[in-house]
Amino acid sequence: MQSSQKTWAIRGVIAVAAVAGGLSLWHMTRSDDLPDGIVSGNGRIEAVEIDVSAKAPGRIRDILVDEGAFVKAGQVVAHMDSDVLNAQKMEALAQLAQAQNGVQIAESQVAQQQSNRAAALAGVRQREAELGAARKRLARSTTLAREGATAVQERDDNEAQVDGAAAAVEAARAQLAAVGAAITTARNQVIGARSQVDAARATIERIEADIRDSDLKAPTAGRVQYRVAQPGEVVGGGGRVLNLVNLGDVYMTFFLPETVAGRVALGSDVRIVLDAAPDRVIPAKVSFVADVAQFTPKTVETESERQKLMFRVKAQIDRKLLERYITQVKTGLPGVAYVKVAPSAEWPANLAVNLPR
Repeated sequence: MQSSQKTWAIRGVIAVAAVAGGLSLWHMTRSDDLPDGIVSGNGRIEAVEIDVSAKAPGRIRDILVDEGAFVKAGQVVAHMDSDVLNAQKMEALAQLAQAQNGVQIAESQVAQQQSNRAAALAGVRQREAELGAARKRLARSTTLAREGATAVQERDDNEAQVDGAAAAVEAARAQLAAVGAAITTARNQVIGARSQVDAARATIERIEADIRDSDLKAPTAGRVQYRVAQPGEVVGGGGRVLNLVNLGDVYMTFFLPETVAGRVALGSDVRIVLDAAPDRVIPAKVSFVADVAQFTPKTVETESERQKLMFRVKAQIDRKLLERYITQVKTGLPGVAYVKVAPSAEWPANLAVNLPR
């Protein structure tokens, strides 16, 4: 008697499991109530998630938004501590002032060397004039000494004066060349000092950019899903602080068998009905159809096995529509997506667009 009752209990469990499995399969694949050219698949509402992260390592000073808050694109949502960056900026500003002072000093040296060059050039001309006068005296004394009108000693003295004047000219010209080289050096120092100014300014701009980046901003409008870190915590470069849901990029991901997925084209009309709001019908468009099957069995040998090939499809909800109902958008909600695979198919009345007012 006990064995018989146990057998009937097992049979009952099997029957219940079979009925439940059949109902589940029917719920996933039912299409008898749909007109030709329209198919359906179960899915879930999803949205693009965006992490707000620190660009550089540092301590979180404060977080300005709570979980669930709506934020606008560009809105500051958190601050990183910037005391070190501000100190670096002050140091860079001091280096800039020092470099600018170096430019002034180098430029004054150029001006001074240019004055020295003018003086050296005048000295060369003076020595050349003295050399010319000495040569004329030598020429006269040589003629007079040949005629016996003057002493030979005077001619020799004039010849020595010519040699001395010639040496003085050479020395003046060498001094002029040295001054020219000093001018070139001073001009190179000006170029170097100006390069230091440019480098200091570039450093300041980089530090200022880092300071601006310490104000963490929302890259797009959305809703704060959760805080990853808390004020006072130290995060590394690229460390996540907040996680946002981009409510302007919401879609339903669902699956269709390969016999149907092959007929779905990008841009096809979709109607979404959520389990949480079965009386509302949301319009969408097919934005993606996977080219690789999901749930592919290891060996595909029979037609029944091939029917297990499922392809992932995404139905994108219009951004303007999302903006109208942004406070009501929720992710993770399950539902059914109805896809028009035949352009001539007509939506039944129960799938006409029906949105809250």
